[in-house]
Amino acid sequence: MFSLIELPYAPDALEPVISARTLSFHHGKHLQAYVDNLNKLLPGSPFQDLPLEEIVRNAPAGPVFNNAGQILNHNLYFTQFRPSGTPQDDKNVMPGSDPSVMPGSDPSVMPGLTGHLIAQIESQWGTLDAFKADFEAKGAGLFGSGWVWLASAPDGFLQITQEPGAGNPVTRGLKPILTFDVWEHAYYLDWQNRRAAHLSALWQILDWSQLEKRYVND
Repeated sequence: MFSLIELPYAPDALEPVISARTLSFHHGKHLQAYVDNLNKLLPGSPFQDLPLEEIVRNAPAGPVFNNAGQILNHNLYFTQFRPSGTPQDDKNVMPGSDPSVMPGSDPSVMPGLTGHLIAQIESQWGTLDAFKADFEAKGAGLFGSGWVWLASAPDGFLQITQEPGAGNPVTRGLKPILTFDVWEHAYYLDWQNRRAAHLSALWQILDWSQLEKRYVND
């Protein structure tokens, strides 16, 4: 049986980008409902003893996939943020890397941005700003509800994928690194219909050290 993840920050820690009110609905009600629904669907099914990611990989389209996918997606979404105004944690730069020469280490870009993920982003997109613009455009351009993802192939090559509904790049054999939720319940209370503005603001609260861990770990 699955349970609701605990947020690694206070309910108001992401303001003004994500309000405590939005978190209370998004985490406490929407995600809780997915957990409750999946726990009702699993007993007696072929998926009842599988880890969450395996359920998402193997379940056909339908209620089990939808609820499991939304739990996995939201777990990755909520744990990629850090409280507003806190500095980036640079303790997770890979051993042997030199922050003074690593791509993305310029403090004028964003303090603490070093490591293999930033290097790969800059290798493929040229600059972090170019990547961010591409990612935001794909999130804003996704029709209806869903998720925009940065995911990595087994060789470390990065891809931006648009996933409708409860989609997750693990179904494509990719490893999810970063995601922005474009379901309206993720932003409407704070940003109304301004999806693009919301996506642009989310960079302010990303924990890049957490994203680096996802990228380099198996």
